[in-house]
Amino acid sequence: MELWLTVLSIAVLGLALGEALPERKGATERRGTPLTLLGPELKVGDKAPEFTALDNGLNPVKLSDFRGKVVVLASVPSLDTPVCDIETRRFNREAAALGKDVAIVTISMDLPFAQKRWCGAAGVQSVQTLSDHRDAAFGTAYGVLIKELRLLARAVFVVDKGGVLRHVQIVKEMTQEPDYAAALAAVKALAP
Repeated sequence: MELWLTVLSIAVLGLALGEALPERKGATERRGTPLTLLGPELKVGDKAPEFTALDNGLNPVKLSDFRGKVVVLASVPSLDTPVCDIETRRFNREAAALGKDVAIVTISMDLPFAQKRWCGAAGVQSVQTLSDHRDAAFGTAYGVLIKELRLLARAVFVVDKGGVLRHVQIVKEMTQEPDYAAALAAVKALAP
């Protein structure tokens, strides 16, 4: 039943978009099982795709709202999992040293209410959380929507002030943390 609902929701998502999304089997995996990512494979130098997701107050937020800043987009499967918790807390700690020209955004398929609750309980104030649950606009634009789970793959994108991708990492094993040093080095090179 659960698999049927997942397949149905992906089919409806595809129809809503009016075209089939590219599929990339094995770009990420869960405990050794290959998973399929929907959407394009983005690379360093590509223009960062625009997207809209919801903040904790159910307000729409677009990438272009961060224009003029270096933006770290960290996608995670769910804040209520141990690795996502560790990752988001780590970026929250790092944010203080990065200054006002840098925005760190964590995006998941969690409902905005769950994100708000989690941020309050975790004391996360320097990372903005966004929910992609409604349209999967971020997941499909950035190629990180997991077809089999309708969750986002663990990935980190660094976008420069001009809206160009300067760092891209899709974590191969979704139960592992991203390469923080590489992402932060890219940020520091853009916003010294």
